[in-house]
Amino acid sequence: MILKASPEFEKRIGIWFYSTNSEGIGGTIKTIPADFNVREITNREEQEEGKYLIAELTKENWDTHGVIREIAHRLRVSRNRIGFAGTKDKFAVTKQKISIWSTEENELARVNIADVSLDVIGRSNKAVSLGDLYGNEFEIVIRGVEGRYESVKDKIDVITNEIGTNGGIANFFGVQRFGITRPITHVVGKHLINGDINAAVMSYISDIFPGESEAAKQARMLCKSGKLKESLKIMPLRYERAMLNALIKNDGDSLSAFHSLPKNLQKLFVHAYQSYLFNIILSQRMKRNLPFNVAIAGDVVCFHNEFGFPDPDKVEKVTANKMEGMNRLLKRGRAFVTVPIFGYETEFADGVVGAIERKVLEEEAIELDNFHIEKMPELSSKGTSRPVLLPVELKPEISDDELNPGQLKVKLNFFLPKGTYATVLLREYMKDE
Repeated sequence: MILKASPEFEKRIGIWFYSTNSEGIGGTIKTIPADFNVREITNREEQEEGKYLIAELTKENWDTHGVIREIAHRLRVSRNRIGFAGTKDKFAVTKQKISIWSTEENELARVNIADVSLDVIGRSNKAVSLGDLYGNEFEIVIRGVEGRYESVKDKIDVITNEIGTNGGIANFFGVQRFGITRPITHVVGKHLINGDINAAVMSYISDIFPGESEAAKQARMLCKSGKLKESLKIMPLRYERAMLNALIKNDGDSLSAFHSLPKNLQKLFVHAYQSYLFNIILSQRMKRNLPFNVAIAGDVVCFHNEFGFPDPDKVEKVTANKMEGMNRLLKRGRAFVTVPIFGYETEFADGVVGAIERKVLEEEAIELDNFHIEKMPELSSKGTSRPVLLPVELKPEISDDELNPGQLKVKLNFFLPKGTYATVLLREYMKDE
């Protein structure tokens, strides 16, 4: 089967193909924040008593870490007293649960922030954390779609049917994982697992991308030429400024510069490189026409947890004599074909699947032991696995676009489990660079 190739910017992050071959509808997302609605789904049930106050945070045009810092500031408490399950898009309207330790409901009156609201749900003796997250419900509007209603509807129906026939789409890590304007996180991550902290720091502060501001480009050029003090004077970006400051104060010590970044950002780089390798393996499987919704000998599958979602801790290799039974479980949604998120404890698959995994690492000049980072053991990763297929059900709605007269808008409502990306689904419908 001939696959539809991805645009160049996606190939840079390991996404080589689309999951569907049908023509896209084009259009744009996030014209206004209300076009991108996200509601977090958790497995929590709150009580009337407990040391944590639980509230639903609704925000518009705020990133999660920024709004949490601002809430903590208004409450005059440490940022560490506020828990949440997942970060949400900035240019969007999002709803999620947060927990605030040792805080009374009436104290929330001090949180008077534009485009932010907090609605008390209850109390709990357990903080809100990543483990609570099931996934997210999305309502997303694609605007500026050109064409007649019947023509657009036909394109959407063909794509929706193709996704249904395939059982879903390739479960790629989306562009947000790597940086939208500046896809650099996986590059930095590769330097880190190679133990080259200096290269990681210099990539982050000096590598230039076309979509950046002129001020950022000029500052990075100065940095490349070793003029760190001059670069710092004009660098407009907060994290780069922190790293430059540390380099200047500590005689070029790259480790102290790296540690000037927030801890959650430090961990993101290795995760991003693992995500890049995962995307490459998926693309290689697609290139070889290997199935995603059927297991072949050598595949590694995981099984569902008590909530029906894939559990990467419960895996089994598929042998020839187990293949028929395993595929019955896959068909019933009780098992899932996986690909490794490489780490130092990863076990390769067998057969052609394992050959792909080994070849990807060989071409990257990486070994599994590299994921044990001696200089920064806290960034080491033993690895895990991730399903190759992302099942999704949705029913698109088409109407006139009130912001773009003469054009149409398409509304998509769907649920995705945690760790998956709405943009990976949207690209199948839009197919627009």
